[in-house]
Amino acid sequence: MTAQQQIRPHAAAKPVRWAADVVATMREGARIRLDYSAQSLWRVDRIIEEIRHERPPYVAVETELRAFGAYAGEVIVRRAGAEWWATGGEYWVRTPDGRLWDPIDEARRCFGGHGSLRLLCRDATTPA
Repeated sequence: MTAQQQIRPHAAAKPVRWAADVVATMREGARIRLDYSAQSLWRVDRIIEEIRHERPPYVAVETELRAFGAYAGEVIVRRAGAEWWATGGEYWVRTPDGRLWDPIDEARRCFGGHGSLRLLCRDATTPA
């Protein structure tokens, strides 16, 4: 275990796992490398857009959207020194300046054609 993993709050456990799962799934299944960089979120936005154009029912892609959102949250956590917060089964990212971000909901918004994980990361990592 790395020092970063040892000090992570309990709230991080599930989103970190979801993010790691989507990284592995994309690498093994689609041969797409996600490296937790802000640039990789451009690719994630495109993947979600492609899924949206296939018009699957939301329930069929809900788990994948949650994982993509968790991945975006992990990008923010790593870039901004943020941390995961959990309330009532919902997961948020809190940046050092105190702002709260909901990357999992943003992934859902992307699926609806109204969001961008790349832009969310840009906004979250830019000082207020």
